[in-house]
Amino acid sequence: MIGANFVKSLLGALMVAGLLGVFVITREGALVTPEGQGRVKLDSGVFEAFALPDYAARLITRDYKSYLVEVEPGIKIHVLEVGSGYPVYLQHGNPTSGFLYRKIAAELKNESIRLIMPTMVGLGFSSKIPSQQHTLDNHMHWMGSVLAQLQLESLVYVGQDWGGPVGMGALTLNPGLLKGAVILNTGLNAPQEAANLSVPHALAKTPILGELLLEVLVSMFDRLPNMQGEPSSMPPEVLKLYEQPVIDSGNRKAPLTLMRMVTDGPDHPSAAPMRIIEDYAVSLDIPAEIVWGMNDPILAKALPTVRAIFPEASVIETSAGHFLQEEVPGEIAEAVMRVVTEVKGLQE
Repeated sequence: MIGANFVKSLLGALMVAGLLGVFVITREGALVTPEGQGRVKLDSGVFEAFALPDYAARLITRDYKSYLVEVEPGIKIHVLEVGSGYPVYLQHGNPTSGFLYRKIAAELKNESIRLIMPTMVGLGFSSKIPSQQHTLDNHMHWMGSVLAQLQLESLVYVGQDWGGPVGMGALTLNPGLLKGAVILNTGLNAPQEAANLSVPHALAKTPILGELLLEVLVSMFDRLPNMQGEPSSMPPEVLKLYEQPVIDSGNRKAPLTLMRMVTDGPDHPSAAPMRIIEDYAVSLDIPAEIVWGMNDPILAKALPTVRAIFPEASVIETSAGHFLQEEVPGEIAEAVMRVVTEVKGLQE
């Protein structure tokens, strides 16, 4: 009898622990708002300065500006900016940050351009939010608010991964701002039929299993080298650059939730804004180039659909993987300068 009671108690304890574990890993996450110190003065106004930790500051030069733009009460977007001249807006995706463009900035250090590199809410040093607030509409509007507050008159846009739809979506809210584009591995098409982007995306969408696989058993950040043409392009110090701010915030929900934001059919919540983004992109008549990582295990196959949107754009196929900014910054920088030069010529 004692043995049976012990077994019952043990099973009960395991059930309680299991339920508690499910509750913990599926929690929404809390709002975490970064706090800056001091001010950064720009032509468009004064913004909250944000001091970078040493592990991040040592990977960029001292002439960078680091500041926060509040887009809603408590929701702030961290912006890195360097250089002066014609504005270039560079948007990263999941699960990286504006630092993804630091190598391209280094390639362009002698050019007369202003590089603006914001970080999506939930990642890097931007605010962290509850999972339910991660929608494509929200990210479009938040990033659109950054562009509006910077009071830019025109710009060239560079987008990759979620930075493609989020950046292009933000530009739909700022009509007339976009004058040229460099498109990296991304997708701008609305879904026509039910389909998952990849097996990992399908697993991520499965409740509880997604949390177990990508937040408990495996770190998404540790898997980033496998997304590359050359895995060594993502060494430990670079993985820390992307992962540490998320861990330190106490809210690690963004990487998984952003995977769940990827459409799996016409009825997905992201499908409606994707239709707006695709219609806008198709309507553009601007100088554009496409730089593509052909060893991207997720998006290499998407090149034909992007080419169809920008049929006049020149295409540079590289041996890079998904995060091609880490592997072929020179090719991307050259494309940026060709587009900027063409845009400026058209505006003269």
